[in-house]
Parts: sequence; C-alpha cells; structure tokens
Amino acid sequence: MAKVLALVVFGLAVASALPYNPVIRKLDEGLRYQYVQGPDGLHLVDLWGTVSDIAEAARYNPDRQNVYHLFTRQNPTVSQPLLMGSDGLLGITNYNPNRRTILLIHGWLDSVTADFNTVLVPAFLSAEDVNVIVVDWSAGAGSINYFTALANTAPSGESVARFINWLNAATGAVPTMYHLVGHSLGGHQVGIAGRNVAGSIAYITALDPALPGWTGQNNDKFRSSDGGYTEVIHTNAGFLGYMATLGDADFYPNGGINMPGCNSNDCDHSRSFHYMGESLVSGGFTGKRCASYITAMTGNCQLWGTLRMGGLVPKTGQSGIYYLETNSSPPFSRG
Repeated sequence: MAKVLALVVFGLAVASALPYNPVIRKLDEGLRYQYVQGPDGLHLVDLWGTVSDIAEAARYNPDRQNVYHLFTRQNPTVSQPLLMGSDGLLGITNYNPNRRTILLIHGWLDSVTADFNTVLVPAFLSAEDVNVIVVDWSAGAGSINYFTALANTAPSGESVARFINWLNAATGAVPTMYHLVGHSLGGHQVGIAGRNVAGSIAYITALDPALPGWTGQNNDKFRSSDGGYTEVIHTNAGFLGYMATLGDADFYPNGGINMPGCNSNDCDHSRSFHYMGESLVSGGFTGKRCASYITAMTGNCQLWGTLRMGGLVPKTGQSGIYYLETNSSPPFSRG
C-alpha cells in the first residue's frame, strides 16, 4: 500500500511540474493542424491558440515596432524611413502629398525584402509617379508560430490606419489618393487598415488573402466595404488562399488554383502579386463574369460582361465574380 501511495504522489508531482498551456481559442472548424506557406516553404501549424500563443502576441507593439519604408522615383531602390508622429523626419523625405500613395503589406514570415515587395515596388514606380510605402510588420509576422502572427494581423492593421491618419493630418493628403495592396495575411490586413482609416480608401487589393485561420470565428477577414473599391485576386483558393468571394470584385485566374507554369501551392500563392505587377505596366487581364465562385473555379461562366483585373485605377461602382486564363510564363496576360 505504501508503494502504491508513493507512486501516486510521484505521479502527481511529475504532472504538476509539466507546463500548463491550455487551448483558449479555436480559429477554424476544420483540422487543428494545417499546412501554411512561408517564404521558406510549407509549415505544419497549429490553429488552436494556447495561453503561451496569446502571451507571445501581447508582446508585439505595432505602433512602436512597425517600420515604414518610402520609395519614390527619386529613391526607387533605397528606402527612406517614415516614423509615425515624426513630422520633422517626414519633411526631409521625398514624400509628396500631391501624388497617389501605394501602401504594401506583406504576409507571414516576410519583411520589406519579400518577393511581394520586390515585384510590386518597381512595377508601381514604373507605371506612375507615386509614393510607395512598404509596411514592414515582421516584428508581428515573423514568429514561426502561425497563430501568433495571425493574432498580430488585426492590431497591425489598426496601427497602419493610425499611421495613415497621422500622415494625412501632417500633409493634407486624403484617403481617396490611396491604394492599399496586401498579400496572404497582408491581404486581410489591408482591409482591417481600410475600415479603421478616417475616411474611405479609394482602392484596396487583396492578393490571395490567407485561408488558414480566417474562416469560422474570425470576423477580421477582408470585407467588400473596407474601401471605395475592393478587389481580390485568388490564385490558390481553398489551400493557402481564401476560396469564397470577399471583395466588390473577385477574380479567379485559371479557376483560382493550379496556375499554369506552377507545380506547388507556394507558386500558385505567389502568382497573385506577379499578375498584379504585370497588370500595372501592361494591363491585358480581362475577366469574364461568372454566376458564383463555384462556376468561376470550374470556368463555366456564361454571363454577359467583362472587367479588367488589377491595374492602377479603381473600377469604382463595378462588382462581380470573374474568370480568366493566363500564360504559364511572362507575359502572363493573354491580351
């Protein structure tokens, strides 16, 4: 009896010494563990949030840690820093409130050097004399723990909105001069930023906004009402990217999955910003109207009407679901 009691006491002591890290939030109704794309490949991630996940996210302060990089035609390759609240620093940069401002937000495990930025910064500057501001929120997106990065997405978007409000107050710029573009987690974050800005952002583009963690109970996902005109380009729908419609206009190139020339979800996911970049400098992507995203994914679209995908100018007042086909290599547009 004494031996049994000793074993029970020992077992309780071992159990009490183990870390207690209960699950406190489940983001999706589906599988707990899912694959999510990072810049270095696929990662199996846990979509159930624990106490330690929330504690890690709570240490992120986007007002202090987000970094804003300004690129213009005067400095197309070396950025100038912008610091929220620092009017003096702003005054010695090439920022011009009379130009349109493009604001880019990257995805998970990325930074200012992300392929998303290296493709779109030169494309925008080639197409028009604009201010391009790259948001580096790697302090929030850089955790290998996907749940933590996901939890940091909304606070970062709200902070980006405060940055835009400060910039407009300091310079006299207005929301109708903005185009926000985000990829993956950034695809939802641009919507969060847009809905928190004082006034209505003219044009918001979500490039294959992330799927894992954005269904079910997550109400922060991209919305059609986040800007004056909202557009979504789906290139890995149902895997890494969101499947259903989210914007005023939703485009499903090649059915939104299995991009020509790609052999991985990662490649599909990235095609969204390559298509966007090409649309800025040469146009050519024209979608055919579809009855639903299901018919768009099958290419069975019989409705009248077309709409250009991407580009510099918001198609304000236009809406719908569209299908188009692309080439397997640049130029991706078929004209």
